[in-house]
Amino acid sequence: MYDIIYIGGGLNYAGAIVAAKNGKKVALIEKDMSQLGGVCLHKGCIPSKMFLHYSSLVYESKSEILQGQTTLNMRTLFQKKTDLIEKSTKAVTKQCSHVDLIEGEAKLKEPYKVEVNGKTLEAQHIVMGTGSHSFIPEGIVYNGKDIIVSDEVLMMQELPEKIAIYGAGAIGLEMASFFATAGTEVTLINHSDRILKHANPLIQKEIKSQLEKIGVTILENHTIQTAKSTKKGVHVTYADKSSNYVPLLLVAAGRKPNVDFLTCKDIQVGKGIITDRFFETTLKNHYAIGDCNGKLQLAHAARAEVLNVTERILGKNPRPVPLDNVIKFIHTLPMSYAVVGKTDGEKLSVVPLSQFPYSVQNHATKGIMVSYADIEGFIIGAEILAPNAEELAAIVGMSLAGEMDISQAKRTIFGHPTFSEALERTFYKL
Repeated sequence: MYDIIYIGGGLNYAGAIVAAKNGKKVALIEKDMSQLGGVCLHKGCIPSKMFLHYSSLVYESKSEILQGQTTLNMRTLFQKKTDLIEKSTKAVTKQCSHVDLIEGEAKLKEPYKVEVNGKTLEAQHIVMGTGSHSFIPEGIVYNGKDIIVSDEVLMMQELPEKIAIYGAGAIGLEMASFFATAGTEVTLINHSDRILKHANPLIQKEIKSQLEKIGVTILENHTIQTAKSTKKGVHVTYADKSSNYVPLLLVAAGRKPNVDFLTCKDIQVGKGIITDRFFETTLKNHYAIGDCNGKLQLAHAARAEVLNVTERILGKNPRPVPLDNVIKFIHTLPMSYAVVGKTDGEKLSVVPLSQFPYSVQNHATKGIMVSYADIEGFIIGAEILAPNAEELAAIVGMSLAGEMDISQAKRTIFGHPTFSEALERTFYKL
């Protein structure tokens, strides 16, 4: 009998560690313990950001000011990535020293009971954090060879000459940026007529322009109907009946929650496992955090959610996690996009980065800062297209947490020359 069973070894481990340190008897079940730390550590944001960092150096080296030829050594990069992940996994495992780590596939068929490795474990509380998997649209025949997902990209030891990417979400845009700046010929296939269609129109325009500038060819309004591997390459047909061949197709059509382990009739499932604002499911003392609840597919959101749930179980009565204020970002190159809070306020101010000389050497003259405020003058959100936009958005994230109004935001003196001073200027223009 356990106090808490955590199902899934992604960011769930953060909650398990806290619970164990607070004297709870805790088990964490993960089907492959070599993947402890989850998709973000092994197949997502950690390795992908490393890939993007080094491809950005290749892009920088092409400046007219620099001389010489720089290329990406994928074998060395692959090994560096592998070493980093192994070291990080060991660190996570060490932190879980007071947690019962159980390798195996969990099944939750009835309340408070988890089946694993032919045994039934019981707990007073169960926290599900089973993550998500790549979504392959119907008609696309995935084979892991010439029709791939991002998992295979992060295992590459050679760069392809050409690649087509289907999907213009976070994964598609980041992978397009990586390959294009590394020297691969990239075609981005988008089923919509716009990129970042929920972003400010000025940002939509500039993100498209940036992609094209680094060499990405964009096909808009192209929905793939079928994609199959042939001797001539991947044969792709579109909804408008047109077709072509591509040597390599990366499917980046989003991710779906992992819910197959769950057959307990008392827990409802919709787009993900349905929960309330404290991430409790329709069954008392059973919680779902991270990608599997279908709210936000972000590692930092999952961590905040599981810590909130764990504090609740420990009786600390935490406030609900303000999911609207979680920073969302897409690491495109050379500028990234970030949004935090609400973007439908009564007041907004727009500041182009071209007003700042600092933008020139940072490939940011087309960058944009947009801040939003409500009718009462409180900061409610921001959108940023700039180098390291995800870091800059943290400033606004803290403003939201502190419920700052415009007059308070103006009191901070930002450094010069930095991109943060452009954000400061948006506050003055509100």
